[in-house]
Amino acid sequence: MLLAIDTSTGTSVAVVDHDGGILAEHSTDDAMRHAEVVGAFIRDALDDAGVAPTALAGVAAGMGPGPFTGLRVGIAAAHAFAIGIGRALVPVPSHDAIAWAWMLEHGPGRVQVVTDARRRESAVSEYDGLDDAGLPVRLAGPALFPRDEVPLHAVRHDASLVRAGAVGMLAELAFAAGRLPLAADEPMYLRAPDVTPSAGKQVLR
Repeated sequence: MLLAIDTSTGTSVAVVDHDGGILAEHSTDDAMRHAEVVGAFIRDALDDAGVAPTALAGVAAGMGPGPFTGLRVGIAAAHAFAIGIGRALVPVPSHDAIAWAWMLEHGPGRVQVVTDARRRESAVSEYDGLDDAGLPVRLAGPALFPRDEVPLHAVRHDASLVRAGAVGMLAELAFAAGRLPLAADEPMYLRAPDVTPSAGKQVLR
């Protein structure tokens, strides 16, 4: 059983179980309130699922791609919660979760996942079906494109929210198949953050 968190677009928190599926989920597509709502969503998801933190096997975190400010909120929350309960953190590519959820609804096939990367750009990944473990097969991406110049190579799916339930279920499937880790334990930033360290003042002697 896992707690799953994603803030790469809006904010979503879920409790999932490999056999039981998505037990509880709280989400909003508001891309400006990650820090305000993530703590309450964690509490409410655990309460709704009737699960104590100590009953969790780990914490799955959506690693993006996503804007710097929003994405780091969920990853930091996931790390802090995992440390607090003494469990492992499981990194999951957020676009993989979107593709998996789309294929669950529409059937395996070619799909192009597109999310807002701000600055009139889109983050894009391309997938072709599911593998033997039920995990989406990524062909390309994630990569940045101007919003109006995204090349169309498959059915396009624009997503305004990454469902934490999908993030968690991908982690469960990957664990069952011995396929962890799905991603490195670092955010998938497709551009450098706006803020850069100061060069400091020169000291004259």
